[in-house]
Amino acid sequence: MTLWQNKEKVIHTSENKKQRTSLSYRWLIFSILAIGYAIVYFHRVAPAVVAPELTKSFAIKGAALGALASAYFYPYALMQLPSGLLSDSLGPKKTVTIFTLVAAFGAILFGVSPTFFTAILGRTMVGLGVAVLFIPTLKILANWFEKEKFAIVTGFLMAMGGVGWLLAATPLAFLTLWFGWRATFIIMGFVSLVLALLTYLIVKDGPPSLATLGNSRAKDKTPKFSGGEKLPLFQGVRIVFSEKKFWPLAIWFFCTGGILFGFGGLWAGPYLTQVYGLSKTQAGNILTMIAVGMIGGSPLLGYLSEKVFRARKPVLLISSSIITGTWVLLVFWIDGLTIASLYGLFILLGIFASGIVTIGFTVAKELFPIQVAGTSTGITNLFPFAGGALFQPLIGLILDYSGKLGTIYSTEAYQISFIGFLIAAILALVSAFFIKETLSH
Repeated sequence: MTLWQNKEKVIHTSENKKQRTSLSYRWLIFSILAIGYAIVYFHRVAPAVVAPELTKSFAIKGAALGALASAYFYPYALMQLPSGLLSDSLGPKKTVTIFTLVAAFGAILFGVSPTFFTAILGRTMVGLGVAVLFIPTLKILANWFEKEKFAIVTGFLMAMGGVGWLLAATPLAFLTLWFGWRATFIIMGFVSLVLALLTYLIVKDGPPSLATLGNSRAKDKTPKFSGGEKLPLFQGVRIVFSEKKFWPLAIWFFCTGGILFGFGGLWAGPYLTQVYGLSKTQAGNILTMIAVGMIGGSPLLGYLSEKVFRARKPVLLISSSIITGTWVLLVFWIDGLTIASLYGLFILLGIFASGIVTIGFTVAKELFPIQVAGTSTGITNLFPFAGGALFQPLIGLILDYSGKLGTIYSTEAYQISFIGFLIAAILALVSAFFIKETLSH
């Protein structure tokens, strides 16, 4: 073997070792960011399990409890467009680090809150912090993973959101029994502090050379998520809001998000414990089914859309029909369902009110040119959280006015309030009929 051949072998071995190191490093980055995304979902739905403790600790009624829970959603919805701008100006790593810190201090403040006002402030800080994690996370992953693998990686990230929902069900119920709700949220705050530190020390916006990973995105790192590289932001916003075909999708997202976050994120827990007399752990087990449906539903509905129906609209129509049927059962058999059927209905909610949003966001991107895909996604993401922000206190207000039996709401009160969810389901179904088919083969 010649000296030149030996030199080539050394260089080749060195390049392979460097590439293997890069491949391992990007999965380390993914793990840190994915744990952060799981915490996003944990905070989103945790009030459903700790609702009784919150009511007792702050001596509040249903409307106030709904306002406390929904304090997460208002800043989350408002920050969807700014999150892309902050990611572009500060860089995605710095953005994730800073806002993870905001969420961490918010969780700690929520846990130590002596008054209802400080609890609202803490919950608002949590919502503000976690609102600005998703888009920067996607930008970082887009730089580290090849285009053909990016969809798979995004699927894993969404699945980690489901894991966060799982943690906010039965595990949270156990933690509150062992440590109390305050200590549990303080612990979650310190976990977020550790994640912020790990993000600062380990995560990088992208590899030194995107070419080392064969990434074809070198010259086009984040067109799908920034949405403002080729068009001014406000021009993109104007394009989205002026498109008539966007509004049926927006209404569908608003109603579906109102159902998912209003019920699954808050009132499902009190409903199960007060109407069916279940323990917190038993209620947590049933709430877990929403997360199970979410984890399995996203790839399932994606497969149905791409391979079976080869269309988006039929999947949206089927999903909305099933959700409407689910709410017919929950309203008219409010206290007459078996425990097994409750498990089944909550799985359906996870699949068709949560897993389905992947199809909804796909439609949002396909409705518009690639230049405004990021803007359209950000604007679309306003509507499900606006729905959650409205329905959480609205259902509580209806419950307050519909009747209380001591410290719990009556079955009739839940039945009256759940009509609101049924109306939302019907509106989502009607809107789905007007959504434009965007998949063309």
